[in-house]
Amino acid sequence: MAEVELPDPEEMGERRDKAFSRRVALTTAVYAVVLALASLGGNNAMEDILLAQQEATNQWAYYQAKVVREHLNRGNKLLVETQLADPSPLKGAERVKFEALAKKYADEEKRMNADKKDIEKDARRFEKDRDVNKDKDTYFDFAEVFLQIAIVSASVAILAASRPMFWFSLALAILGALATVNGFLLLARISFLH
Repeated sequence: MAEVELPDPEEMGERRDKAFSRRVALTTAVYAVVLALASLGGNNAMEDILLAQQEATNQWAYYQAKVVREHLNRGNKLLVETQLADPSPLKGAERVKFEALAKKYADEEKRMNADKKDIEKDARRFEKDRDVNKDKDTYFDFAEVFLQIAIVSASVAILAASRPMFWFSLALAILGALATVNGFLLLARISFLH
């Protein structure tokens, strides 16, 4: 009868630990990919925040310029109307010129008022874009934290051959992945994060 060779228990343990270590290492690589996506999303969100804020600021400055011009035209119109009021020394062609000037100032005042309404809409739209990207950035920040801790925990799991530490890292990575997806899509808004 042929002898059956029994495997060495230590060798079996080493193989099991190597297989565990390989699986955790591959899982950690996936964590790193998701971390890279979260980091990219966070960087893009931050750029979008800054650009939207700059555009909103520009629009509000433009709005303010229109307000100043509106008030200047109103003031000039009132001055001309005062000169046209009875008793007025203006007669004939001179009076017609002043009446045309008063109308021009009134028309400009109306135009500035209409322009500033459009500018205000644009400014508010840029502010809304900024705020949406601020919300996105918050989720990317949390995703990066969860994923970085998950990578460290997975490394500890490999070194200590600890399955509980691996499951802990997996739970953190899932939270990080969910936060990353939410950063891109804003499917849910968690109030205490804002």
